[in-house]
Amino acid sequence: MSQSNLHQNPARPYLGTTRHGNARPAPTLAGEPAPSLRSGQALSEANGTPALPLGLHVAIIMDGNGRWAQLRGLPRLAGHREGARAVRRIVAVAPDLGIGTLTLFAFSGDNWQRPGAEVAALMRIFGDYLSHEKDACAARGIQVSVIGRRDRLDASVLAAVECAESATAGGERMRLRIAIDYSARDAIVAAARLATRHRALAGEDPSLRSRAGTGATVGEGLTRETFSRLLADANHVRRPAPDVDLLVRSGGERRLSDCLLWEIAYAEIIFSERMWPDFTSTDLEAAIAEFHRRERRYGRIPEVAEPGERNAVSSRQ
Repeated sequence: MSQSNLHQNPARPYLGTTRHGNARPAPTLAGEPAPSLRSGQALSEANGTPALPLGLHVAIIMDGNGRWAQLRGLPRLAGHREGARAVRRIVAVAPDLGIGTLTLFAFSGDNWQRPGAEVAALMRIFGDYLSHEKDACAARGIQVSVIGRRDRLDASVLAAVECAESATAGGERMRLRIAIDYSARDAIVAAARLATRHRALAGEDPSLRSRAGTGATVGEGLTRETFSRLLADANHVRRPAPDVDLLVRSGGERRLSDCLLWEIAYAEIIFSERMWPDFTSTDLEAAIAEFHRRERRYGRIPEVAEPGERNAVSSRQ
């Protein structure tokens, strides 16, 4: 991919990411209550859309590929290739570890600033992974989706994305979300633009006041739930994912790097010293075990927490 293609249409608004609140069923009319779901609860829809898989929502910032390679005197590309093998390892074991949704942060919107040759190599790796793994994911009941911008992806990568999403659309065992050309802040801005656009449309046409194209209600005022739906729409996702329960960052750095800022409001965060190419199922198991040891209060104190909420995780296993 040439540098001239990396920044095409710079003024084009970004439409991108997922949700903050709880997972919701199919869109409801304005004023009609929708049942609230915490992460990990199943969701069956009358329109035939597969239910949300039970289990945790784990997000991973896959960091350390380049440093892993440099420490071994190898080119950075070798680290990225080894990182793709680590993805295969983790995806293979994740459903058996109680993970219902796995989000992997692969390429940020700021990563376009890297050398053009490295960016082009990464895009080839993404395309190859999606093309080669789609059938295996479909066979294992893993639904694949890619979140982030799509207007800057090469045609070959975009075709691989769409093919993988189509081939795995019926997966109900786990949702695998790969973030490519993704920025949480840009995603929030994009959702706000959609909210403004929908509100303007509702003002022009009263029939749109109860439902704005994608089902996000705008006539009754913007809520966390409707905003989460707009985030999903902006990010090319059919419906919002549950809130992130556990965020893991490999590679030793201790920052969020613009990852899922809306969805990690109450996530537990673990920073691992392990470089991503060396990350194994044992590391993921250890992170999940640490997660289970933590008490999630959601702003309350344990004495007044509802039964079962002091360790909300146990009910999702």
